[in-house]
Amino acid sequence: MSEPRLVPAPEGAPERVQPPVSEAAAPFWDATRELRLVLQWCRACERAIHFPRVACPTCGGDDLAFRPAAGTGTVYACSTMPAPGNPGMAGRAPYVVALIDLPEGVRMLSSIVGDGALDVAVGDPVSIAWEPLADGRHLPVFVRA
Repeated sequence: MSEPRLVPAPEGAPERVQPPVSEAAAPFWDATRELRLVLQWCRACERAIHFPRVACPTCGGDDLAFRPAAGTGTVYACSTMPAPGNPGMAGRAPYVVALIDLPEGVRMLSSIVGDGALDVAVGDPVSIAWEPLADGRHLPVFVRA
């Protein structure tokens, strides 16, 4: 995997709302402090899980662990927001919200940022980037590959 890429918030944009951290998701968010993308896996059925939870949505198993993820994906769907969808996105419009299919077999909701973000299309390859959060975590976002 390539060197982690940091992307700052747009100048003048307010800080993002801090995502809550559940007990199940703590390892995911802890890894973001080190700019690492990890996914939860079910050891019983060997399936990746995202978002983190206490039981596998496929088999119901609770033998779960976190493993490193590739940090790449493909745009499954995307929408350009011409105006902020909520107050926390003020100063960022227009921006792109996307569903990203990761090679591990999960789909992640995120944003496409950086050069060419507004031109992203279904099927485009993307790679992980990180937006710093005020509490030391990083929000996983994606850039066009």
